[in-house]
Amino acid sequence: MIYNLITYLIQPLVWIRLLWRSRKASTYRQRWAERYGFFQEKVKPGGIMLHSVSVGETLAAIPLVRALRHRYPLLPITMTTMTPTGSEQVQSAFGKDIHHVYLPYDLPGAMNRFFDQLNPKLVIIMETELWPNLIKTLYRRKIPMVVANARLSTRSVAGYKKFSGFIADIMRRITLIAAQNEEDGARFLELGLKKSQLVVTGTLKFDISVTPELAAQALTLRRQWAPHRQVWIATSTHEGEESMLLQAHRRLLVAFPDLLLILVPRHPERFPIARKITMKAGFSYIIRSSGEIPARSTQVVVGDTMGELMLLYGIADLAFVGGSLVKYGGHNPLEAAAHAIPVLMGPHTLNFHDICSKLGKAGGLITVTEVQSLVNAVSVLLTDKNYRLCHGLHAIDVLYQNQGALQRLLHLLEPYLPQRSQ
Repeated sequence: MIYNLITYLIQPLVWIRLLWRSRKASTYRQRWAERYGFFQEKVKPGGIMLHSVSVGETLAAIPLVRALRHRYPLLPITMTTMTPTGSEQVQSAFGKDIHHVYLPYDLPGAMNRFFDQLNPKLVIIMETELWPNLIKTLYRRKIPMVVANARLSTRSVAGYKKFSGFIADIMRRITLIAAQNEEDGARFLELGLKKSQLVVTGTLKFDISVTPELAAQALTLRRQWAPHRQVWIATSTHEGEESMLLQAHRRLLVAFPDLLLILVPRHPERFPIARKITMKAGFSYIIRSSGEIPARSTQVVVGDTMGELMLLYGIADLAFVGGSLVKYGGHNPLEAAAHAIPVLMGPHTLNFHDICSKLGKAGGLITVTEVQSLVNAVSVLLTDKNYRLCHGLHAIDVLYQNQGALQRLLHLLEPYLPQRSQ
């Protein structure tokens, strides 16, 4: 009752926050009705619902959704997100192949309206989204709920333990948690989850691959953009990082005057900001959405499209993954590793600690600390092709050696879904 009262009372603050964020991204002013469980003919009931809160979780879910579509072609799949960027990622990856709406806010009425219409056979939650009314509603309706690719930080455990009785009751109502590793699994047990509700499957983030179609597209684009030039890419950048990366690029151009940088901010609202920073820094640049082919004089391509990151990695000789030179916690380096190119990151990689640790120990990840160390590392990689290829091979080896979580998860989901026709 206290939780519900607080959740209702803060709704005006939620609206203010949405309006505030809409200053930079107008999509935050749209589709508010969906956030309260109202949507018209956007979904088909009786299928699988998968929730991925935003971009990172959605990217991790893509191989799972494709596998579910292949295994259960007659079951409709609905993906829900909480952010417009997550929504754009879903639509970019799947188009009309699956249904998409926002997950409503965790209010009893909104959740009941939502599941009255959707009535899924199974709900899959990516990583860790523990919404009490969502879980309670599914439990009462006897709809199984699986938390896939689950992770839980020590800091989150400490916060949850302040409400230990409340959290233990929530844990009891979850059907199954498929944890990324033993450490994450142990943290869920600390909160009251039973061992019978826990399976360690590994992380789905390793279960990605470059399809022949994507490889062919990347090869074509590389021939169009830079047939005789070296290319490096900086992705998922945050405030403060674009300036540092452009400083590094300026220094690199002294030794490598034909070098091309592809700069891809993490969030769409930063696309125009990155463009302005690049322009003010005096670089010759184009934006990806223009469809232009870089001229010989083009020094920077600002990536301002959604759903093309894997393609753009395929053009590059090496990659820097952002959110790591600033204290954000880093982003997923495995999409770059899948292309067998060297991966560089800053020191702030808490969000992907386990993955970065594996890559670092195998020689597939190079850690840089500031602009000059980034310049030094990139210079060595561009100068020594064998050294560059070696780091790329180490990176993709780590990816291959840790795959298998997807198949383990699909096996765990079978009891909750109709028997597959042979």
